[in-house]
Amino acid sequence: MDTMRDRFIAITSQLLAEEPRLAVVLADISADGFAPARRAHPDRVINVGIREQLLIGAGAGMALTGMRPIVHTFASFLVERPFEQVKLDFGHQGVGGILVSAGGSYDWPAGGFTHMAPGDVALLDTLEGWTVHVPGHPDEAEALLREAVDGDDRVYVRLSLQANRQARPVGRSASSTGSTGSTGATGFSVVREGRGGTVVAVGPMLDNVLAATEGLDVNVLYATTVRPFDGAGLRRAVGAGPGADVVIVEPYLAGTSTAAANEALMELPHRVLGLGVGRAELRRYGQMEEHLAAHGLDARGLRERITGFLPA
Repeated sequence: MDTMRDRFIAITSQLLAEEPRLAVVLADISADGFAPARRAHPDRVINVGIREQLLIGAGAGMALTGMRPIVHTFASFLVERPFEQVKLDFGHQGVGGILVSAGGSYDWPAGGFTHMAPGDVALLDTLEGWTVHVPGHPDEAEALLREAVDGDDRVYVRLSLQANRQARPVGRSASSTGSTGSTGATGFSVVREGRGGTVVAVGPMLDNVLAATEGLDVNVLYATTVRPFDGAGLRRAVGAGPGADVVIVEPYLAGTSTAAANEALMELPHRVLGLGVGRAELRRYGQMEEHLAAHGLDARGLRERITGFLPA
């Protein structure tokens, strides 16, 4: 299976030939992959070098002219380093664009903490009007990217090397019937039904969550679009009982979506446990799988914390 980043490069290169207003702005990352597209469209594939503030500013400037920019680099350099430009050049000026990150929270541990971005979604949460997609499979990344290209709003697509074995319908390709395995355009899909609580798995966390909850009588919801947060879908999943217990498993900073879940369930007595990447910096490089285990995001760690939180 190709990676999400491989798929992003291939599909975006194809879309450049189909969409005359589409442009790609790079900061050296993935420049080799986009070399053929740059030769074919030298005025719409721009590499600004390792200057991330300029990366965002150039993309927003293109948006001001009516173009649809895709701005791409590692998540830490796309959201954290040039955050002021994201806030002002896109948000304050009221223009749209697509930020596509690579690297996730710890995809390349050898790069050190400078190349890790567990706080990217939480940081974007401080801004208005951003749609945030967290695909769990290259096919899902492609579908969400294609839809983003068709729009004019502000979209963040968070790519990772971690992926689920199976792609699931997302966005417009999914049904809105609300039945098991379906989802609305930006909603959570029901993967497994149960009565002992609800676990929301975000993007590439789904396989580990399914393994962790095997044999448990719980709902499992799958989310690839986390902003806007599907509060209505969560309320449907917890049902009309006297209370609700919800666990949200995210591949970035733990607790990022707990406030959104609390707001969705404010009229119902409830408890929410947010699982994800901890705030403590892990200073040994290791491998991605070791970081997952250290943060309790492998199947074993998740089962211990989920069963310890949900009623027996």
